[in-house]
Amino acid sequence: MHAFEWFAGHATRGAGSPIAFASAVGVVLLWAVTGPMFDYSETWQLVINTATTIITFVMVFLIQQTQNKDSLAVHLKLNELLASHRHASSRLVAIEDLDEEDLKKLAAFYRQLSELAERESDIEETHGLDDALQTHVAKQEARHDLEEEIAAELDSKARKDRRPDDAV
Repeated sequence: MHAFEWFAGHATRGAGSPIAFASAVGVVLLWAVTGPMFDYSETWQLVINTATTIITFVMVFLIQQTQNKDSLAVHLKLNELLASHRHASSRLVAIEDLDEEDLKKLAAFYRQLSELAERESDIEETHGLDDALQTHVAKQEARHDLEEEIAAELDSKARKDRRPDDAV
């Protein structure tokens, strides 16, 4: 398996190089120039069609293998950053293993969190998921406490206004 990984990595990097691009353009130009020599025959057309089909078919698997490996490496690096940063939520480690429905719920939560942050804080201020949620909950509790305090004060004032005067 290591030989395949090595080959796939080198083939993918090679295919993305300027030399590979120039070679591909050169082959297509050579094929086009030879058209009159072969009287634009079906065989002449079949050569380029077959070659490009085979190359494309093989490259799909080579590129996919390299992409899978690179994606796994990036996920591991991100997991390390999430695990090591004290403000980051460890709940996000390995979220790539969640199903699509759970990822959509998490994305909706982050959209909501973004909207809260946009309304309630400076654009340059950042928070981890847990910090932002705790801050939001604390703000909601503070507002609720203030509303209760105001309601109690209004209620107390209303009761005083309803009492008969003690003065004779």
